[in-house]
Amino acid sequence: MFPSRMNVNQCGLFGPMDELQELVLMERPVRRSLKTAEEIDQLTVDEDLNDIERAVYLLSIGQEVQRVSVISNLPSLVRQNPAETFRRVVPKVRDILNGSGAEIQLAAAASFLTILQDDIILIHTHTYSILKTVLLHLNHRDTVVSNAWLETLLSAINALPKETIKQEVLNPLLYQSHLSHSVPARVASCRILGRVASKFDSHIVKKELLPLARSFCQDVDCEVRTCMCRQLESIARATGVDDTRMELLPELLELAEDEERSVRLAAFDTIINLLEMINSDDKLHVVVPLVMSVCETPLQTDEVIVASLSFQFGKLCSGLTGSLSDEQRSCLLQHFKVLCVAGLQTEGNQTDINESKLIRCNCCYNLPAMVVFAGSTHFLSELYSSFSSLCCDPEVSVRRSAAASFHQVVKLLGSNVQVVLKELLVLLQDDALEVLDALMNHLEETLEAILSRGENLTLDNKFPELLSALLLAEQKVGCSLRWRLHEKLLQHYSCLARLLPGELLHQSFAPRIFVILTTNKVLPVQREAARTFCMFLRYNRKQEQRQELMERVIQDLAQGRSYWNRLRFLDVCETASEIFSRKYFNKHFLVPALELVHDPVANVRYKLCQLLPRLRSLLRLPADKQLLQQLDFCVQKLLCREKDKDVVATIRQTVLELDKLDFTEPFHKRQARDVLDQKKETEECLLLEMEQLERQQSEAKVVERKRRDSKSSLSATKSMSLSGAALSSGKEMRKAKLSRSRSLSSQPTTSKPTTSERPVKVKDLNSTSGPGMSSTSQNKDDSLRNIQFTMATQSTSSVPVLIRSNTTSLLDRQGCGVKEGQSRKLSMNRKSNSFSVQSGRD
Repeated sequence: MFPSRMNVNQCGLFGPMDELQELVLMERPVRRSLKTAEEIDQLTVDEDLNDIERAVYLLSIGQEVQRVSVISNLPSLVRQNPAETFRRVVPKVRDILNGSGAEIQLAAAASFLTILQDDIILIHTHTYSILKTVLLHLNHRDTVVSNAWLETLLSAINALPKETIKQEVLNPLLYQSHLSHSVPARVASCRILGRVASKFDSHIVKKELLPLARSFCQDVDCEVRTCMCRQLESIARATGVDDTRMELLPELLELAEDEERSVRLAAFDTIINLLEMINSDDKLHVVVPLVMSVCETPLQTDEVIVASLSFQFGKLCSGLTGSLSDEQRSCLLQHFKVLCVAGLQTEGNQTDINESKLIRCNCCYNLPAMVVFAGSTHFLSELYSSFSSLCCDPEVSVRRSAAASFHQVVKLLGSNVQVVLKELLVLLQDDALEVLDALMNHLEETLEAILSRGENLTLDNKFPELLSALLLAEQKVGCSLRWRLHEKLLQHYSCLARLLPGELLHQSFAPRIFVILTTNKVLPVQREAARTFCMFLRYNRKQEQRQELMERVIQDLAQGRSYWNRLRFLDVCETASEIFSRKYFNKHFLVPALELVHDPVANVRYKLCQLLPRLRSLLRLPADKQLLQQLDFCVQKLLCREKDKDVVATIRQTVLELDKLDFTEPFHKRQARDVLDQKKETEECLLLEMEQLERQQSEAKVVERKRRDSKSSLSATKSMSLSGAALSSGKEMRKAKLSRSRSLSSQPTTSKPTTSERPVKVKDLNSTSGPGMSSTSQNKDDSLRNIQFTMATQSTSSVPVLIRSNTTSLLDRQGCGVKEGQSRKLSMNRKSNSFSVQSGRD
């Protein structure tokens, strides 16, 4: 029983005892490596020495770490006292560099580079001392050290005068061009040659530098030829278009057929970079055949050339647009399609995995240029399959590259943007957060292009899918530990406030953002959620929904049971003061914030003290006199009754800031803030007017619909009554004729009709003339109703759809128009009634 307990205790908290013994043994050498008293005495320097004397002392007898520190601090010494530094310190540094180690060499190269780049000294004064040191150690036996000194020299060329370059740089360069020197020396000469070409005019470059460049192009070592081939671009730009065609283009074509792959690659890249300097004839007869031959090369034969071609494919197609036939154009598009699926074939003899992955990433990089090359109208037929394949690539790096260039493709598609909505959903639902991170960088531009140009999205089922994909992406990032990505996502989701309808934001996005605000424990994420929530609140155009959101903020945050939520409310207030106008903020946020002076938690009161200067800057007298009194009462309560020492110290500092607030801020900054606040208030008023107009338009549509329904039902009843009247009049006429025939048949034919028969005739006459009169009166009534309906529709159609600056006047006009329509309607009804009565009398 006890041995088991011993084993548990030995392995309980810190692991097995053997591991603890190993940790103890690992710490012993650290303790033994502490400096002794003698070593400390050697590292101690007299405090009475100035900076120059201390540097000279340490460079003379100091240890290597001290010398490295002095050499690294050399630029600051030059700034303080350049004359003494170059007279006493720089010679010591030059002496130490002879035979020193790589650490001192690298520190000296970096210090001299800083001195030359920052233009700390006058170049013509101490150029010789710096440049001589750089050229002396340019051919160091250590490759890293020699490259560091070479970078220092290349950076110094931009600051050196032409005469100094010609005397101190070009003459050694001509000497090092011979084959007797080492390959690194000749490679360095090639790089120096390409850098100095930009310092001279075309005549000197053609006369002195171009022959030297040709000799390096014919060097026996492929490394030298490759380096010189990459420097031909700067030489060509220095010589001009004509000399490039006559002198350099033949050299490049010869190097493009070199036996070494690296030389061919450098030549091909240089030709692509110089396309703008090549005329159309040379493009048609020289460059296009070369490009077609490279495109016909299989992927397996020369992977490096194909990888370089994939990186520059968009630039190549753009440069050759005017020189290609339709067949060559389709050939280049077909080759790009092949590059987009490089390495994904299931057949044998595949390319290297890393090279094929790099090729597909380069294709993602060139997608925008290829959309321009193919045309947005032909995107669906030419490039959509390749674009979809890259967005669904099995490699994360390829999908990340596709997401990074997605916004550019969307912008170029224009009205055909709905074609790539499926791929956007795929990238938003990607399992790799790296893909989502790349997509978030330009999400606002992407959504703006899709939601503004896709007119049929609301009618399609993919629009709800886009909203759900955005919510799922946020939940996926929120469940991970990538809080910076979550912060970035919430920052870009704030654009939805002006892109989506307020109803969708209120139903789906605003509750989720509020949950993040109240439950997330990462402070940057909470602050970004507060900003996004305030954006949703500001651009919501429905008063009921805004009131609901504000009540939830006050109830759950300002009056929440957790002090953490009350702290978040102060963060919301800090953000809302930047987004809303002073009038809106003082109406909804200021009083709940000041009520937190009674909070029992000291951290909340401490946060409120820090926020008081911002709240005071939002008040203006005499309009906010009452609010200013409440703020002063809050300050007095904190000064008199506060017991927490941190809060007391903060409120005392806050009082000093409040006293200086009206005097320290310049007048022009205050005026600029007032102008910005007035602009915010105007926008908020326009949003309210827009809400009123939308409500009036919806009410007018409902009234118009009811009016149409009532008119249709009224016309149906009138038609039924008219048909009934016609039937009854026909029956009466038949009865009168039948009675007349019977009376005639009962009496002699020679007898005259009696007076009793006259009423019958009058009755018959009235019965025959009645329907005619009723039809004419009915036609007049219908015409009057038509006139009245057209006038009513004109009065309702006068409601403006777009918001303008004179919205209030439009609303007044609309009210007058409705009153005039109602008065006209009453007068027309009176006229129609009087007309019907008169016709009845007639």
